[in-house]
Amino acid sequence: MDFGVLLGLAYNQFVAELHEHLAEHGFTDLRPTFGYAFKVLAIGPITTSGLAAKLEITPQGAAKTVEEMVAAGYVERVPDPADGRVKMLHLTDAARALMAVAHDFHVDYERRMAAELGEARVATLREALTAVVARSDSPEGLARTLRQL
Repeated sequence: MDFGVLLGLAYNQFVAELHEHLAEHGFTDLRPTFGYAFKVLAIGPITTSGLAAKLEITPQGAAKTVEEMVAAGYVERVPDPADGRVKMLHLTDAARALMAVAHDFHVDYERRMAAELGEARVATLREALTAVVARSDSPEGLARTLRQL
């Protein structure tokens, strides 16, 4: 099997297990771009156009994602105190709970891999993957490409 295909399949397996874990905790209404948007919104409130810029997607794509996140109860629009015409996007408690469950999964996944494969092998894998990502001039651009898959 080609190495790149193997990496892609491993990532897909990770995501499948993550979504299964989230579903077990009641989070079943997720879209592929939600996680990336949550990471941006966790830094602080932002406008839809600001979110589009950070995610390197079109304003229309960001607006669609925001609509889906609002409908799912993960984001709310709050008037900007400085300019009531501007709506700032805020994560809801449900989104923060989802992020905490996802973070716990990430930590546990790596812990389970270390138990199965050995800590040294997992540390080496982490180093290798980090080195591959570090070769990019724009890790954010890599994430944008990943969102399109």
